[in-house]
Amino acid sequence: MSGNIIQLNEDLIKNNLKDLVRNSVEETLNALLDHEADELVRADKYQRSAERQGYRSGHYDRNFTTSSGDVTLHVPKLKGVQFETAIIERYRRRESSVEEALIEMYLAGVSVRRIEDVTEALWGSKVSPGTISNLNKKAYEHIEEWRMRPLSGEYPYVYVDGIYLKRCWGGEIQNVSVLIAIGVTEDGYREIIGAAEGMKEDHESWKNFFIYLKERGLSGVRLVIGDKCLGMLESIPEVFPEARYQRCTVHFYRNIFSVTPRMKMQEVTRMLKAIHSQEDKQAAREKAKMVVAKLREMKLSTAAKKLEDGIEETLTYMEFPVQHWHRIRTNNLTERVNREVRRRTRSIGAFPDGNSALMLVCARLRYVASNDWGQKRYLNMKHLYDLETENQLAIG
Repeated sequence: MSGNIIQLNEDLIKNNLKDLVRNSVEETLNALLDHEADELVRADKYQRSAERQGYRSGHYDRNFTTSSGDVTLHVPKLKGVQFETAIIERYRRRESSVEEALIEMYLAGVSVRRIEDVTEALWGSKVSPGTISNLNKKAYEHIEEWRMRPLSGEYPYVYVDGIYLKRCWGGEIQNVSVLIAIGVTEDGYREIIGAAEGMKEDHESWKNFFIYLKERGLSGVRLVIGDKCLGMLESIPEVFPEARYQRCTVHFYRNIFSVTPRMKMQEVTRMLKAIHSQEDKQAAREKAKMVVAKLREMKLSTAAKKLEDGIEETLTYMEFPVQHWHRIRTNNLTERVNREVRRRTRSIGAFPDGNSALMLVCARLRYVASNDWGQKRYLNMKHLYDLETENQLAIG
């Protein structure tokens, strides 16, 4: 009876299925590349057409790692038109994600053997033990090159913030701050323009951070948006004397809420929002005086004092185009990016040193910047330049 039992070679079946899937993926991807080429030249192979924009000129091979294993792409060469493919672009973004994952596994103390298994499961190819340290070294070099890249053109709006992580120092767990800057270009696009270890958000750290940005080419800064930090406030005029400062209204509200009873929170919220809903700066100042008086009537003298002392710093945005107000009066832009960073660093706990923390943060920032986040226009900067022209004509 036992002689009739069919013996299955599981390893052989597994390998054959893997090859079958990989070949299918390879054929599909190459078919997509051919279709993209046809779309660009507006004609099929060998087709005579008046609408033709270019001609094929063979192809070149490129290795491409997928979850099914390594495949070979036959990338078309074109004459008369540049070949651009969404497949290759996704590959570039994936490379950035791979770097980040390798660094994250390394910093989290994952064994070399485990990294081998994980890389094979995720990307279909195993990273050998002898190359893991080299890969991390190369990833560090690529990230540092990105962090120190030259900046060109103007960045009228710059959002700054600090994110605190934990590091191990002398057997103790300490906080380390990574300072982050996001700029809006003269064309209105968002760009992560810098990240550096700040240790703590004091005057020296912020000044060195701004100098690091300026030495790399940051210029044309009209407005710096961020939460209130004395070290930052003192450093801005020292490094960028022409720039104005906008205190984040959201953080300003939270500061007032910290001394407001819960039962009065909704009423105070409406009062604060009414200030920043005014049509101009003078009207907002007058409304703020009324709110301060009302808070004192409500026996909220501490909240009234905070509002009175800090309101002017939150109204700078009103000197800029009204079309930009809702996006330049808070640093929500950096908060969203910081949430992405925290989401990926939370599981690590304490970093072995500040540089490790900086590298992983930069890996995540680089990944965020490589997707649609940096490809969508954030603001129409024509409004700013038109307003500046009007102001110059009024003065002249």
